[in-house]
Order: sequence, then structure tokens, then C-alpha cells
Amino acid sequence: MWNGINAEATEPSVYFDARLNAEVAKIFPGQYFVTERDIVLATVLGSCVAACIRDTTARVGGMNHFLLPQTASDLGPANRSARYGTYAMEVLINRLIRHGARKQTLEAKVFGGGSVMRDLRSSAVGEANASFIVDYLSKEGIPLAAQDLLDECARKIYFFPASGRVLVKKLRQLHNDTVLARERDYSRQLATTELSGTVELFK
Repeated sequence: MWNGINAEATEPSVYFDARLNAEVAKIFPGQYFVTERDIVLATVLGSCVAACIRDTTARVGGMNHFLLPQTASDLGPANRSARYGTYAMEVLINRLIRHGARKQTLEAKVFGGGSVMRDLRSSAVGEANASFIVDYLSKEGIPLAAQDLLDECARKIYFFPASGRVLVKKLRQLHNDTVLARERDYSRQLATTELSGTVELFK
């Protein structure tokens, strides 16, 4: 079990978006959500990354929203950040498979990793997140159908799991600091969270 952070959006914030004419489930930092319903998954990303993954034949898809913790103990090939990112991805993929997806027919679209939090720019956390997600998918043999990573802006993402469509809006000017404050609090929480146990990836 992974202590300290709730990795699943058990009760996501769901609202009706009149412009999209659809229900939207909002995913926050540290959460993931998988669905077979015709619903839109949405999130806002700064330095965090989101993987939008779906089975191209089973009409099941999901999204996560995570950040690699950056601490002095992260050095080395088996560092804590890599373990954290691997865990976040495996939890999402396992849940997709439990909903009927097959690993052989998954495809991914990834977003985020912006350099938007001034206090994290020196640690290049956005670049680390972007590099991790691309490398992870390559090693797992999951095709990367699209990506929009790095840059110096936040992003609002709308993912349509049934079709694989993604809408991306780049937020070059934030009128409030809610997004940045949420990621900053999340980053601080990660710095004091320990991983325990492992997740076995279904084949």
C-alpha cells in the first residue's frame, strides 16, 4: 500500500460543461481516474504531467496527474522519483486492465512538464517529469500517439477516452495562483511521503 497520498480519484469532481455538451470529471494532483463511460476527463497542469491512456478497441480510458518528488535522495538509477513515477503509471495501467483493456492495444498521449513554478525551476522538475513519462512508455512498449511537453506555461487538458481526442489550452497568463499553489502543496507533501510496497503490472 502507498501511504500518505490518495492516488485514486474515488469521487472526482464531476460537472456538466455546456460548451462540450458533456459531463466532465476533474482530476487533481496525485489522482487518477479510469472510465468506460462517455465522459470527459480534465485537469490543469503546471510542472506536473498527465498521461491520457486508452485501449483503442475496448473503449476504456483513463488519466493520471503526477509529479516526481525532487529531494537530495533522488540521485542514482533506482531513485525515489523514478519509483514514484513508475508507481503512478502502473496504478493507472493496472486499473485500465481491470476494466477490460489489454496492454497490447493501449496508446498514450502525454502533457505537462512546464517550467511554471519559480521555486522548482532550479531543480528542472518539469523536464524530469517530461523525460520520465516518455522513457517509461518507450520501455513498456506503449505507443505515444501525441505529446505536448515542456514550455513555460500551464495547460488545461480535456481528454475524451472513447475517441482518444484531446483538447489542450495553453494558459500563458494565470489570473490566480490556484493551480500553482495546488502543485506547490502537492510537491511539499511528496517530499515527506514514503513509498511502501509495490505494484505488479499485469501482462
